[in-house]
This record gives sequence, C-alpha cells and structure tokens, in this order.
Amino acid sequence: MKTKTLIKSLALALGVETMSGPTGMAAEPHARPVLLYSRHYNAEGENRYLPDGTYKQVMQRLREDFEVRVHNKPLTRETLADVRLLFIVNPSDKAVGNNPAPPHVTAADIKVLTEFVRNGGGLIVSGNQENHNLEVADMNRLLAQFGIQATNLYTDAKKLVLPGETPMIGGLRWAYYTGNLLLLDSSHPAKPRALVMNDLNQKPEKGARDQAGCLLATAEPGKGRVIVVTDSGWLADWAFDEEGIGGVAIKGQDNREIFGRLTHWAAHLPEGPEP
Repeated sequence: MKTKTLIKSLALALGVETMSGPTGMAAEPHARPVLLYSRHYNAEGENRYLPDGTYKQVMQRLREDFEVRVHNKPLTRETLADVRLLFIVNPSDKAVGNNPAPPHVTAADIKVLTEFVRNGGGLIVSGNQENHNLEVADMNRLLAQFGIQATNLYTDAKKLVLPGETPMIGGLRWAYYTGNLLLLDSSHPAKPRALVMNDLNQKPEKGARDQAGCLLATAEPGKGRVIVVTDSGWLADWAFDEEGIGGVAIKGQDNREIFGRLTHWAAHLPEGPEP
C-alpha cells in the first residue's frame, strides 16, 4: 500500500497518469495517454493503412499527443486496461489470399468494448468503400450499442468545406476519399449526433455517387466518447500529401488538423474542444 502511494506521489510530481483505465483494471503510469491502433479485425495480408506504410504520417501525428501502441491481439479487458483511445480502421470481411479468415466482432467483444467506452474510454471506428473488403454486418452489432449503423450507400471522393458552426472542426476542409453513409438513432441513450452531413452542393471530384446523409458521427455512451467516420483513406499519406489515389487528388485540405481535434475530443484531452 505504501509502495502504491509512493508511486502515485512520484507520478503526480512527474505529470504521469496512474489512474485505473476504462476497463476498471489498474493501469500502468504513462506520461501521455495510450492510443491503441488495433489491427485485430484486419485480415492477415491486408496491407492498406499499415502504421509503417500509408498510415505512417498519421501515426507520427498521433505520437505528438499519445503513447501509440499497435497490435493485432484480441481486445480484452487486459489488453485495454491502460488504453485511453481505441482506433479501429477498415475491419476486414474475408481472408486475403491464402491467409486465415479475419476475426469479426463477437458478442464477447461487444461486451468488453461497450464496457470500455461506458467507463470513459474513447473509440474511433473508420469505415471505407465497398471494394476494400469492408466488414459491416458484425461491426454494426457493436455500433448499435451507440445508436449508429453503417449502410451500403456510398459517396464518391470530394472536398467538403465544413460549415463554420460545425462543432470541433467548423470551417476546415475535409478531403473525403469515398465511403459509406451512417444511420443514427436519435432516441438512443448514447446521444448519437451527425457531425458531418454530406453537402450535395459540393460535388464529387470524380464519380456520380453522392448520397444525402451522415459521413461522420459522434456518440457519448456513459463516460466515454465514440467517433464513427466512413472513410479511412482521408488519413493516408497520399491524402495528407495531396497526391490522391485512383486518379483523384484533392488539393487544399485540413485532414491532419481535423483528425487531431477529433482524437483530442474522443480521448477527453483537456485541450480538446467540446462538441
């Protein structure tokens, strides 16, 4: 008991955290909050958005505010014990090549992750377009706990200049590289809200799909915060560098700043603006 008190006193003096994590388990002290980029739901051989590949820059950006951890271990109370923010990108539906089939969200996962968020954890789930082996049905069982559902309706790549009154990210320019729409249950106790609606007056750079609906949503179940965004490519190096992909290069964007603000809010960082 005396040892724990001494560690806590030293941690406070050094500005590190020793509090219990969102799972309720004792967390190790960290100078910065822990962000876990989970690859658990990504199929083996899935090379999109690798932390040392096309997601290299966004990982560097996250390390400015977080202790970044990357692994494909199952998401349990133990692996989430000291995590402040969980980041899940492009969950895979099927196996890649001759590799094993990827794990999908299970009932046990839903129990653990719902508990994690309600106890104060942050969760960001990022979807994608239909030809990216995106798993929707089982992930939707998790998202339903927060009043959010992904659909199979898609909007092609476009630059969205966000209205000034948009919470957190108003006035910024979002280079959106294609994704599916979200449906929200406004009566859900997690208080899901549309943060970005697709503006049909701002046309796609290429392609005819332009569905009315929500592209980015938030929810606040219990003490936690959830962000669901329907594109993963907007955080890739080629988006930040404005080189684009598939013949589409969106110039003049604030993607790095947008993501920084969203992660601050989701992780309850003091400097994060309120929605």
